[in-house]
Amino acid sequence: MLQDLLKAAGGTDVVEVLPFVSGSWGGEGPPLERTGPYLRRTVSRTPTATPTEIDRALTKARAYAPQIADLAPAARADILETASRAARAHRDPLARLLALELGKPLKDSRTEIDRVASTFAVCAAEARRIDGETLPVAGWPTGIGNTAFTYRAPAGVALAITPFNAPANLLAHKLGAAFAAGNTTLVKAPPQAPATSAAVVALLLDSGMPHQAVQLLHGFGDIGAALCASEQVDVISFTGSASTGTAVARAAGAKRLALELGGNAATIVCEDADPAVAAAVCARTGYSNSGQSCISVQRVYVHRSRCTDFLDALTAAVDALVVGDPFKDTTDIGSMVDEQAAERVVAWTKEAKDMGATILRGGTRDGATAVPTIVADPPPTASVVVHEVFGALVAVLPYDDFDTVVEQCNASRYGLQAGLFTHDIGRILTAWRRLEVGGLIVNGSSNFRLDHVPFGGVKDSGFGREAPRWLIDDFTVVKTLVLRGLSVWGDRRELPGEDQ
Repeated sequence: MLQDLLKAAGGTDVVEVLPFVSGSWGGEGPPLERTGPYLRRTVSRTPTATPTEIDRALTKARAYAPQIADLAPAARADILETASRAARAHRDPLARLLALELGKPLKDSRTEIDRVASTFAVCAAEARRIDGETLPVAGWPTGIGNTAFTYRAPAGVALAITPFNAPANLLAHKLGAAFAAGNTTLVKAPPQAPATSAAVVALLLDSGMPHQAVQLLHGFGDIGAALCASEQVDVISFTGSASTGTAVARAAGAKRLALELGGNAATIVCEDADPAVAAAVCARTGYSNSGQSCISVQRVYVHRSRCTDFLDALTAAVDALVVGDPFKDTTDIGSMVDEQAAERVVAWTKEAKDMGATILRGGTRDGATAVPTIVADPPPTASVVVHEVFGALVAVLPYDDFDTVVEQCNASRYGLQAGLFTHDIGRILTAWRRLEVGGLIVNGSSNFRLDHVPFGGVKDSGFGREAPRWLIDDFTVVKTLVLRGLSVWGDRRELPGEDQ
């Protein structure tokens, strides 16, 4: 399947994609067609999962779970390392699939595949580290004479629901970590990227992953809801919008959940920062992937004494961005996921202007391609400040007082990640303590992520942490063994007297 997908990506025909259920590729449901946002034609097609196929996948997953749990961690790690090498070997055709289905520029698409390779390698390393503890039970009187141990056991059946904005790497995180932990995984692919998702699954299968370890289903929200509600599923990892995350939690009930949801990330530029450096970083990270990232630079709070210099540098940097054909190596900004998403950028820009903001650049679109937009000094009630734009727009707001700007950042319902440009260690520690976010990037924008570092948010940005090591915590359960009457510790309650 992998070679068929990669070969089709290099041509002009529609890429035919299949589900993977019960160890074989195939499906009989109604077709789901993906229109490439830049090419404006159907680029991939796949059968939508039927109720019968969903039931079969769930039943098989439960049956497969003990088999995958029996696979030694070293064997899982070897497979993941093979997959890492394979991702690098197939980097260019995999990147082209991303450009086809999402309009993501090839330079960004190649970077995503590089991250897939890195993520699989990290998952392999973490598979080799899974361990447990010898518990200090003899430290309390009730535990004297006993020994207790723990180990992290596979949860069983994992469900991975992935988004469109980074469909390859986020699938690598969820599926790679779930397999590293010894689970079987049901994958619900985003309808905007069926071919990319299938290619990642096929790459793992070609690398030696047992077919019992993964099943792939395609479709819309109703498919995900049915999977979430199933009693066969033990743990769910979901990345997507806050509203959909709420629906996932409602459908899942009492299951274990890891939710990585939305954001309208803030970056603070202090008076001691270099405004040109900060502007260059914000331009690069505010519009990459057309701003379609939950940590994309959306709100930039700049000290009033530096605001003019920052805006001049940001405008110049944005003017230098190449917008257009995602299949050209020189392109910086391609299409958004669809025309509706691009229109949101246009509409929110107009709203901000009507409320008194200055539009320095952008505010228009060509189909699904939103022109990179700079909104200066919008009011705090504007949509570009309050809500998640998830698009090619950066709002710049002046501030006067550091304590006040921290409060402004925290006014958001989201709390995923923030950026801070300063050399003042006091401010850094204060921001780390007081900002209501899951992560703080110092001398960088909010849009920076290392795939082996914990990533996640607070408030409406979700809970749990992504990155293989922390996902493995979600995908495993702690099992305890107590040996009564057998102790590796001293088991006397007191020493005998001197005469004994």
